[in-house]
Amino acid sequence: MNGDRLSAETIAVGAGRPERVPGAPFNAPITMASALAPGGTSEYARDGNPAWESFESVLGALEGGTARAFASGIAAATAVFDLVPAKAPVVAPRHAYSGTLTQLRERARRGLIDLRLVDIDDTREVLDAASGAALIWIESPTNPMLEIADIEAISRNAAEAGTAVAVDNTFATPLRQRPLELGADFVVHSASKLLSGHSDVVLGAVVTNSNRALRAITVRRTNLGAIPGAMECWLATRGMRTLHVRLDRAESNARELHKRLSASRGIQYSRYPGFGTIIAFEVVGGAEMAQKLTEQSQVIVYATSLGGVESSWERRRRHPAEPTSVPEGLIRFSVGIEDVEDIWTDIERALSTISRY
Repeated sequence: MNGDRLSAETIAVGAGRPERVPGAPFNAPITMASALAPGGTSEYARDGNPAWESFESVLGALEGGTARAFASGIAAATAVFDLVPAKAPVVAPRHAYSGTLTQLRERARRGLIDLRLVDIDDTREVLDAASGAALIWIESPTNPMLEIADIEAISRNAAEAGTAVAVDNTFATPLRQRPLELGADFVVHSASKLLSGHSDVVLGAVVTNSNRALRAITVRRTNLGAIPGAMECWLATRGMRTLHVRLDRAESNARELHKRLSASRGIQYSRYPGFGTIIAFEVVGGAEMAQKLTEQSQVIVYATSLGGVESSWERRRRHPAEPTSVPEGLIRFSVGIEDVEDIWTDIERALSTISRY
């Protein structure tokens, strides 16, 4: 499949499929084997497995680079962090996925890196902090505050300084943002979220368009043993086939719900970056009312993950690792593909219930 002439939607459906020869399956088979016959690209499944290749082909084509699958999103991020020289500065968002920040803070505590936290939507602050840095880690939109970084400006200045840029593209997906085209060196995904889209996979990925970086990431995956499962890759590939359909529907729902939430008397500070499926808002009454709200929904699932076909939400500060600068009453709302009126009715009913407390 020649991706240069095809839309992202068509690539999502058609990339990574077996060669069209008589009797060939439409979908790449699941290869459940720990050892492979010598003479191919791999003899041992920690080095490579045919089941990974379809997933990597689809995601790589969508992002405009070459992908490597990992056991989880945090395993993918760890592989990038592991490339940073000892004691080198790393710039990262003050608001980011708590697992990422926990990993970076632990490395800083052990003296492995010099961690510099910034407001990632303040480009001047990012660039000032990046003096002498080995890596700038970007989330855009950030989790859970939904701040937007100027990836292109940051990447351009970083390239001039010899600083690598990695972008967590989990919230935006390659259908809304392609960081490699904006100058980033790495793209990282928690493929557990929108890419796979059905809340049944734990998987991560790193994408790059540099052969040198790809070799380094591949070595980290092998040496750290952060390898994905065959079934997980197969499920994520199947999920990506419908990414554009799911994303369009959930995004349409999110826009409408953000508009209604912004006008609701029980809601304040509704945040939505204008694209994607995630809304963040605060509830009048603070943390106690926010927590009660998430526990009252029936259509919306009270859960910590996101990006599935089902709507889900949670109060983020219930997690001890969440940055203290995140408001206590902030709810991260992952909008699904249900009927938007059913979702809104569920929100109104939940708001009505907590108003009686």
